[in-house]
Amino acid sequence: MSYEQALLDWLACAAAGRAEPAARAARAAGDAVLAAAAAGHVLDFDDTFLPGLAHLSAPVAPVALVLGGELGSSVGEALAAYAAGFEAMGAFAEASHPALYERGFHPTAVSGAAGAAVAAARLLDADERTAAAAALLAAGGLRAAFGSDGKALQVGMAAAAGVSAARLAAGGASLSLDRVARGFEQAYGGRFASAVGPPAIARNWIKAYPCCLQAHSSIEAAERARSDGLGPDERVTVRVHPISLAAASYVEPADGLQAKFSIPYLVAYTLLHGPPSVDDFAALDLGALAGVPRVEVLTDRGLLESEARLAAGGRELARVEAALGSPARPLSAEQLAGKVRALAGDRLDGALDDRDRPAVELLRAAGLT
Repeated sequence: MSYEQALLDWLACAAAGRAEPAARAARAAGDAVLAAAAAGHVLDFDDTFLPGLAHLSAPVAPVALVLGGELGSSVGEALAAYAAGFEAMGAFAEASHPALYERGFHPTAVSGAAGAAVAAARLLDADERTAAAAALLAAGGLRAAFGSDGKALQVGMAAAAGVSAARLAAGGASLSLDRVARGFEQAYGGRFASAVGPPAIARNWIKAYPCCLQAHSSIEAAERARSDGLGPDERVTVRVHPISLAAASYVEPADGLQAKFSIPYLVAYTLLHGPPSVDDFAALDLGALAGVPRVEVLTDRGLLESEARLAAGGRELARVEAALGSPARPLSAEQLAGKVRALAGDRLDGALDDRDRPAVELLRAAGLT
């Protein structure tokens, strides 16, 4: 995967998400970075970095494009800032996983403030370590917000905090990243790191389904069983890693946002209709809701964090270790193009071809200005 593919995926998600309530509320607040970030994350269709369980583009891409647009940066300059913030956030999120999740934090929002700060500092020619230190002082975000407008909004607030942190660094603020990072570890349990493992972009997922990543393998397991003849009225058991149930914890969702984080609902929906699309979360499907009691979800720490196993009648029918869109099973160029077209029509065609193009034109193409 390339940074260009991940950024294009985020742009398409933002184009489709800009009319959602959370995005509209963010625009009303008057912060362009916050608004763009909320638009890009609200559908829960944006790319995800499983080793840190964080959406790396979600807070970083809007900073690179919105701040880059304000500064008159080119697409190439914005892309370079995006890549720097993406990798900084990925290292931070990976080093802090699963500690942040287990304490109830939302890793995208927590590590996103620092990733956004690094991207902004690159554009402002500010000291990136000072910017990251300032961002750690504002880091926050809770898993309790999942299934509500709060999830996208706290990612937007992280992006906005990152810009503020970089501006403080550019203005001459003096902060010790080492000292602040130690304090962060004591308070949050996570750990700030500047480099962990191979590049995050090589391990990034482009989502095939617009819902919690930790439910994707359950969806595919249900679809495989359905294709093999399993009916929607059968009782099934789904086994997942505990982190998956922590992420997608709703049993009987009350609305479409909660449905994105309900393994029983998503499995019942898939057994009835096939995998869900964006429009399928506009309202709850009554048939799928009726099927929720027939789906039992159990946890097994012996499974991969991305794995799901579906059984019925005491027999395992499907096992998915890594769903479509993972580094092991990446979307093809045609599948990614189809996703972008489905979300944004043709307005993003060739959007990243000209590196000298003003970055603000990408925001206009996505309808974010």
